[in-house]
Amino acid sequence: MKAVNLEKLLPEDIPQGERILWHGRPHWLFLFRRAYRADFVAGYFALLAALNVATAASEGGPAAAGLAGGRTIAIGLAALAILALLAWASARTALFVITTRRVVMKIGVALQVFYNLPFSQIQSAGIRVESDGSGDVTMAITPGKSIAYLHLWPFARPFHLAKPEPALRGVPNVQQVGEILGRALVAAANERGAIVAPAKDDVQSSDFATDTCDATHSAVAA
Repeated sequence: MKAVNLEKLLPEDIPQGERILWHGRPHWLFLFRRAYRADFVAGYFALLAALNVATAASEGGPAAAGLAGGRTIAIGLAALAILALLAWASARTALFVITTRRVVMKIGVALQVFYNLPFSQIQSAGIRVESDGSGDVTMAITPGKSIAYLHLWPFARPFHLAKPEPALRGVPNVQQVGEILGRALVAAANERGAIVAPAKDDVQSSDFATDTCDATHSAVAA
């Protein structure tokens, strides 16, 4: 299997014995709200508009208040429109692939880059589940194999700057994707003769496990 929808999934032909288990793209709205922090930006401009309206009303009356509020809201909407465009472009150009041997991330809007993450270099992996079933699959890389945070962004685990973790962000049905990756990691570890040890948080057996709360994170080591 070399292509889906006329797009090459991997940067080279798949070696014999390797199979694609899953491939997909992030959802732009998830990136818009989570990666580009649109909710925070919207809240900021709403608060700023309220403050500007109150200040203008006390100094210049209703007309000045309306003008100040309208100007602030217009700037906020323009900022959100730019973020939405960036999120859409990031989602449209990104592609995630899980095979029986590795995870491949194709990211980048202006310059597309492939990142190959062999299972032997994935120290642990986890999932974060949102209330709608979408979420992130994060991967901790073995020491000495890390990728710069700015090179990965927005497809990096948030706020992990010192030790960046690649992340399949905004994945629909993330629970299913996490289970696919978890089984593949365990199978690859068993093939290498490695020991698979559960992480400290919320792990049952050797597969991914998640809580039922709104946004949870769990992990499995490989």
